[in-house]
Amino acid sequence: MMTRLRQPLSLSVLLLCSTPLLAADGPGRSAVASAHPVATEAGLEIMADGGNAFDAAIAVAATLAVVEPYSSGIGGGGFFLLRQPRNPDQPYRFIDARETAPGKAGRDLYRDSSGEVQRDPAINGPLAAGIPGIPAALVHLAEHYGRLPLAQSLAPAIEAAENGFTSSEHYRTLVGFRLEAMQRDAETARLFLRDNQAPETGTLITQPELANTLRAIAQDGRDGFYRGPVAEHLLRGVQAAGGVWQQADLDNYRVIERSPIRFSSGGYQVISAPLPSAGGIALAGILQALPALPASPNRSIAQTHQLVELMRRVYRDRAMLLGDNDFVPVPVAELTSKAYAVAMAQDIDPEHATPSSELGPLREFHEGTNTTHFSLLDADGNAVSATLSINLPFGAAFTPPGTGVLLNNEMDDFAADPSGSNAYGLAGSEANAIAPGKRPLSSMTPTMLENDQQLALLGTPGGSRIITMVLLGTLDVMHGEPVERWVSRPRYHHQYLPDYIQVEDAAFTAQQRQTLEAMGHRIEPVGRDYGNMHAVSWDKTRNRVSAASDRRGIGAAGVAPRAERTPSE
Repeated sequence: MMTRLRQPLSLSVLLLCSTPLLAADGPGRSAVASAHPVATEAGLEIMADGGNAFDAAIAVAATLAVVEPYSSGIGGGGFFLLRQPRNPDQPYRFIDARETAPGKAGRDLYRDSSGEVQRDPAINGPLAAGIPGIPAALVHLAEHYGRLPLAQSLAPAIEAAENGFTSSEHYRTLVGFRLEAMQRDAETARLFLRDNQAPETGTLITQPELANTLRAIAQDGRDGFYRGPVAEHLLRGVQAAGGVWQQADLDNYRVIERSPIRFSSGGYQVISAPLPSAGGIALAGILQALPALPASPNRSIAQTHQLVELMRRVYRDRAMLLGDNDFVPVPVAELTSKAYAVAMAQDIDPEHATPSSELGPLREFHEGTNTTHFSLLDADGNAVSATLSINLPFGAAFTPPGTGVLLNNEMDDFAADPSGSNAYGLAGSEANAIAPGKRPLSSMTPTMLENDQQLALLGTPGGSRIITMVLLGTLDVMHGEPVERWVSRPRYHHQYLPDYIQVEDAAFTAQQRQTLEAMGHRIEPVGRDYGNMHAVSWDKTRNRVSAASDRRGIGAAGVAPRAERTPSE
């Protein structure tokens, strides 16, 4: 059995540990912040047993796949942003494990005989599922970056799947959003429901088939999932239910190593997600445009107006220009340049909102919110910021029998109708149309900020709102706020269409709302809160490590006690 976390945890925790300044390559201690205490424990345990940050990332990602079936899983995909201080030629790498469209998928995959796009098959059942990337990513991390055998890093997840986890009220809530779809698939209902209804809080959820699938990956690596018995079960189940996966799709899947988006802002190097994520491009636009606008205090209404106007413009660019640049040309260099950002800032009226209709043609598009994020740091300064997803809660609500693998519904992140919108109201274009082997555009934005004084790791789930949440957290980093403030600040968001500011209840006072409305902004409350950010900070000047998990979720943050250094390999 896994030992319990070495320090007590609460839903939102800040743990500080100070020592004399160590060598510049690492803090001498490890930290993990993730969306579930069991996953945080798994990451800390792996590093305590001699693993590095990349081994811990395998353990955390795989364990989240077990205990957060509503948010991530080995039937989904994601992005891993890596920091390697001992590799000066490539100190930051980006592992793209985004799902890909099956070979039989095309731009008309969801159109009926009359040419209308049908929403149900794009979000429910196997036709909604892209080819998963997480299994390949776990193997890739172990083979190219980790110290430990893959089987050792996967052991906590296998144990969690075999022995089970207890369902939370959050679990019940998310089942409620997807109950009808989950009831359609007998295997999904058997695994995740009780008597075809949401299980009571505290119900033990065991997943022995998933434990066996994880064992196959631990033993055979990539072939344990993409070939052999697991692959046969996946294909049989998908095809029997109307899906279009083929063995060639599984054979052809590859993770892609990319160079992250990098730019300077606020005295930091910002390192963030490249395409097929829109996140890094959007952050580069907004953060490089801000200095060209009148200076305004952090969290002020003047700053809010500026940020909303910049959000509006970068989300329009997202809608019109962005897609998988392995398939379509995207002017990334221009969109991330300081000159482009400054020109965007000069178009902003400092006193009045610009209606989105005045910026150009109107189109709409959506994206799933049920995603997960974790941030972690090891004693040598290796770090991972990772955002993973299966899209909507419980993905496609479809589990091929014999696998325990709950499939994603990330195909909905394509623009199934380039002139229409997706499940989250995001605008789309031809650049993000469905094509075989293509990766859908994403908002997942794992991010790092670094200078000589600090390293900050952050990210969050939240669909189309991910980018703006990371933006607000980034500004708090730059303004010297402590890590618990990054993850807990009230949030607001604008995405070009619909043309209003989406706000948490606590985001603005009544007077602040009146001021924004007088400037021409429409405000739409979206409830008490959204998002689930997890962050780690290393204050290099004092060699102090801190970690925090968002109070909005059930996650946990932990910082390990000072340990003897293990030489890096």
